[in-house]
Parts: sequence; structure tokens; C-alpha cells
Amino acid sequence: MLDVLAWVALAAIGTAVVWKGSGLLESSSGKLSAHYRLPPVVHGSIVVAVGSSFPELSTTVLSALIHGEFELGIAAIVGSAIFNILVIPALCGLFSANRLESNRELVYKESQFYMVSVAVLLITFAMAAIYNPVAQEASGLITGELTRALSLIPIAFYLLYVLIQYLETREHPAEKTEETIRPLREWMIFAVSLLVIVAGVEGLVRSAINLGEIFETPSFLWGFTMVAAGTSLPDAFVSIRAARKNEGVTALANVLGSNVFDLLIAIPAGVLVAGATVINFSVAAPMMGLLTVATVALFVAMRTGMLISRRESVALLALYAVMVTWVTLESLGITSVLSGLLQTVE
Repeated sequence: MLDVLAWVALAAIGTAVVWKGSGLLESSSGKLSAHYRLPPVVHGSIVVAVGSSFPELSTTVLSALIHGEFELGIAAIVGSAIFNILVIPALCGLFSANRLESNRELVYKESQFYMVSVAVLLITFAMAAIYNPVAQEASGLITGELTRALSLIPIAFYLLYVLIQYLETREHPAEKTEETIRPLREWMIFAVSLLVIVAGVEGLVRSAINLGEIFETPSFLWGFTMVAAGTSLPDAFVSIRAARKNEGVTALANVLGSNVFDLLIAIPAGVLVAGATVINFSVAAPMMGLLTVATVALFVAMRTGMLISRRESVALLALYAVMVTWVTLESLGITSVLSGLLQTVE
């Protein structure tokens, strides 16, 4: 019992640290975007998104390099992406000062490029299983070796995404701010905020891992839920703050940009650091399917009236609860729709 209380206390401290770091991140990135005259959608999808996705990047690199469990990193990334797509927009819609407004650029550029990102990563996994198959004796699993060369495919698509955002900035610069901004100081605060966020998330991740061991929770499950939620906290705090300021475009762009970074950079980064790793396509494919369903749900919510209503926010939260419940039942062996998932966690 004392161990449980200790890890819960660490989780609470980690949450407070992440909250402080996300506040520093929001302040510094906002001033930097104003200084460089970045449009709101670019500010949310590149500057804030990359910064708040740093914990996810750390998760995959550490999982592959130190712990040798790359699948744990993938579970955390996919779980974080689903949390970002369903929970964060829903909370923004519920806590927004007015209605959480979207726009055509978010719907027809950002969200659709994100859909392409999901497809690119799934195709990369499929190519690993097809062209670099790894034999699994009597397991029935479809596995393949994801090499450094294959990991460059999603990274190339992210560079394309950055290029598109650069062209957007050049063609539609934001209005010049009258505030006096010292960019070097703000860059230093931005860097410190990343370190603070990582320290807080490390506490959350460690508490989640140990609580999972105490309650004998399968590793895939706490990677998909506890670790994923912990690494998504910076995105949640930043987006909710933006929504409360009636900056719906920035809040939603942060979510989509963070997920693009997670899928196209965070996962391949683990491969580049650790070398070739084995991908269980039997698990990856249905998880990417869940992510696709979540993405379509957010797309529909944003497109209807170009805003996310409170009713749609509740529906997104309900969909997330259904997905987590299903993955939990699969991981614990109560249901057996995904035999590959069950074999992984046993």
C-alpha cells in the first residue's frame, strides 16, 4: 500500500512539473511566433507541436535504446496519438471560452495531411513485414524488420510537411507585433521548458511503470494508456490554455501537428538511434486502424459547422473510453479479437 501511495505521489508531482513546463513553453513559443510573424496555424502545428511532443520522442528513443522494448514505444505513441485526437479536442471544446472554432485550412490541409501521415507509417510497417520478414515459429504473427532505410520514409514526409508550412509562412505572414521581444532569451526559456517537461513526464512514466507492475498490468496496456496519457499532458495543457483564450485554431493545430511529429519523427527516431528493430505487424495494423477511426471522428467533428460543439466533445470522449476499454479487455485476455495482441502480452 505504501508503494502505491509513493508512486501516486510521484505522479502528482510530475503532473505539477509538466504543468509548469507547459506554461513556460506556451509563453516562449507564443512570443517567438509573434517575433517571426508566424500564422496561428503554423504556430500551433510546428512551434508548439514539436515542443510539446518532445516527451513522446524521448519515450521511443529510451524504449528502443535503453530498455530494448521498441513495441512499448510504439504502444505509447499510438496511445498518445489517439489521446491527442479524441481527448484533447474534447476537453478544449468543453473548456473553451466560447465555441471551439475550426477553419477550412485545418480541415482541408492539416487534418488531411495527418491522415496521410497515418497511411505513410502503416505502409512503412507493411514494407518491413513484406520485404524483411522475421520468422515466428508456431506463433502465427506477422513480423518484419524495420531498418534505418525504411525509417527514412516517414521522416521524408515530415520534411515535406515542414516545407508546406514554410511556404504558408512566406505567403501569409502574420501581422507584426508591437511587443518588444528578445528572441535569444525566449529561445533559452523554450529550451528550459523542454527540460522541465521531460523531467515531469519521466516522473509520470516511472510511476505508471511501477504501478503497472504492482497491479500486474500487461506492458502493452500501460504503454497504450498510462504512458501515453502521461506524455500527452503537455499537449493537453497547451491546447486547453489556447482554447480558454478563444484560440481554437491554435489549439487544434497543436493537436494535429503533434501527432504528425509523433508518427513521422518520434517512431523513426527510435529506429535511427537503436538500429533495425522487429515490428509486430499483427499488433501494429489494428492499432493504426483505431488511430484511423479516431482521426475520421475528429475530422467529422471539425467539419460540421467548422466548430466542435459540446455534444461532439462528449462523443469524442465516449469513443476514447470505448477504445481504451476494448484494448484493456484484449490485453487481459477477456476478449480475443486480436490474437496477436494477446500473444504479445502473455
